[in-house]
Amino acid sequence: MDPDPYTTPDLEPGGGVPPGSTPPESGQTSGLSAPEPSTSHHFPGTGVVAVIVTVLLVVLFTAVAVGIIVSMI
Repeated sequence: MDPDPYTTPDLEPGGGVPPGSTPPESGQTSGLSAPEPSTSHHFPGTGVVAVIVTVLLVVLFTAVAVGIIVSMI
């Protein structure tokens, strides 16, 4: 739950704080917590299949859309 702004010390109107009210040293996170696994330098087979299926679906959709438009003319 958020603290009541009327009872929070050093809080100026509008929500700001005067200089020096914040702690000079605050916790920071830098770097990685664990080493990242090495990545492969090739495109995975499942990615190739996904791209091929997507291209086929786009071609099929386009062919059906063109067919519908031509049949309306």
